[in-house]
Amino acid sequence: VPVSEHIRMRAPFQVGDFPAPVKYGYVNVGRVEQGPAALLGRTVFCLYPHQTLYQVSADAVLPLPPGVPAGRAVLAALLETAINALWDAAPRVGDHVAVVGGGTLGLLVAWLAARVPGCTVQVIDTEPSRADVAAALGAKFALPEAAVAGADLVIHTSGSSAGLATALQLAGFEATVLELSWYGSRTVEVPLGQAFHAQRLVLKSSQVGSVATGQRARWSHRRRLALALSLLVDPVLDRLITHSAPFTELPQVLARLAGPLGSAPDTLCHRIDYPAQPGSEPPAA
Repeated sequence: VPVSEHIRMRAPFQVGDFPAPVKYGYVNVGRVEQGPAALLGRTVFCLYPHQTLYQVSADAVLPLPPGVPAGRAVLAALLETAINALWDAAPRVGDHVAVVGGGTLGLLVAWLAARVPGCTVQVIDTEPSRADVAAALGAKFALPEAAVAGADLVIHTSGSSAGLATALQLAGFEATVLELSWYGSRTVEVPLGQAFHAQRLVLKSSQVGSVATGQRARWSHRRRLALALSLLVDPVLDRLITHSAPFTELPQVLARLAGPLGSAPDTLCHRIDYPAQPGSEPPAA
């Protein structure tokens, strides 16, 4: 995290300061053991780090809607990011949409865009195994060299310079390329030569920390998160949770996922499960 972003990037319940030591996280699904009668015993979502037990104010949690299991609700924060991206991108009925980057976030963006009437969505990724998941979510798939150009809208989520270059190449005349990747302190090459100006392309950023401009006057962060939770009723989204492990194995899981790029190609969302009380659904994060 760049020094300039240390304050802006603080999580709601962060302990410590960047760069380290820090307890950081914002996805936690658990059961209320003590609290108001309306929440007692309910399964809720909270923007809290990995932890087995914690205390927060009642307004810091959102109960899961009927039909949304705890294990799937861990996708809420990323789905909220995808919702905000779609608000920023504003796809139109019938658009051809390209999503460059078939990770969990990119696939959630594709799933949402595929539900706009008449839209066709193409997911572009270097990992061929993403094809089956993309198809299940209603999108086509292509490797970068086989992707169809001329898109009305391109959304980039790969977090790589190569992916951004592909996104610009796929955009049609006067199309928008929405940049959803997080680069941190890395220097990124942006190829603005060749046909960039002649194509009159728009390169636009999107970040979940602020509600998209077009919705900001009416939508709070809480309302947006509640929308994300309500959309998780669709069981097809379980395809995005490729792995799970108990909380006791979290250090080993993080070490594997933080390895060199491409060291965990089969992983999308890796869920951490917590021990369940008898007769209850296990919490997750």
